[in-house]
Amino acid sequence: MSDKLKVLITGASGYIASQMLKEYRDRYDLTLIDAIDTGRDGNRVDGVQIVDLIDTERSGYEQYFTRQDAVIHLAYKRSSPGGVYGTDVPHIDRFATEHENVQMANNVYRAAYDAGVKRVVVASSNHAADWYEHALIHNRKKEMVFEDEVPLSDNFYGWAKAAYELLAYPYACGAFGRKLEIVQVRIGNPRETDADELLAHADELHGGTGQSTYKRGLGAHFSERDLRQLFIKAIETPDIENEHGVPWLIVYGISANTRAFWSLENARRVLGYDPQDDSELKFTDRIIQHLTVDDPAGPGKVGD
Repeated sequence: MSDKLKVLITGASGYIASQMLKEYRDRYDLTLIDAIDTGRDGNRVDGVQIVDLIDTERSGYEQYFTRQDAVIHLAYKRSSPGGVYGTDVPHIDRFATEHENVQMANNVYRAAYDAGVKRVVVASSNHAADWYEHALIHNRKKEMVFEDEVPLSDNFYGWAKAAYELLAYPYACGAFGRKLEIVQVRIGNPRETDADELLAHADELHGGTGQSTYKRGLGAHFSERDLRQLFIKAIETPDIENEHGVPWLIVYGISANTRAFWSLENARRVLGYDPQDDSELKFTDRIIQHLTVDDPAGPGKVGD
């Protein structure tokens, strides 16, 4: 019998899972589920079983949660095929899809709770509290967003992620009986920081320029090895209870970036997260090319 931890991954055909699977297949005894079994490249992801986690009739998938030690919940329904944010759907029209994502999160919590799973690690997002970023950080009225601040978002995507976090609390605090341990990872930018792409993309919704978008990308960078490490820590750290005895934790998922504007305090203190990368060092040549200015103070972390 294997002594590996048994881990269920939802959304196992997705982009975030693709960064995990190569290492996690060796580290854990994995069960993989998703609404589709092909990745972005169109190739089939080995071992993925097709499941509709939005369905409130949990009998169709509750068997996958049985005898699991932990669940990594990555599954997410997009508002449209245009991208994570549903770029061809107006922001104000995205509530219905995001409501389904909240329903899916509850289905995962309930199935994990009923099956006796010890811990659920959830792919939340920095957008759960992105109002602070858009209204304050970019306008240099605030230096850092902390994990314990009230989650405030100015869009339904972020609202749904904040809802995941708060929805988990009744399961974690023991209101229903046992305590389901839950870690919410507010993922930053889990992609290579492409200067040309970011410089060409102005944040039209919030009035950002290409340069501010690039600097934001540097602050949000989350390298593959740091992502894998943080989720491993989130699964394997023995004790995540807070001072009130509740095993409910929010951490930001970024690398040790010089331009960071999200706190890594919880990730470091509770999980022992030790990020290995810093976008300022990793992309030095590109930064010098695009962000060098005459003013010795230079442009700010994010704003122009």
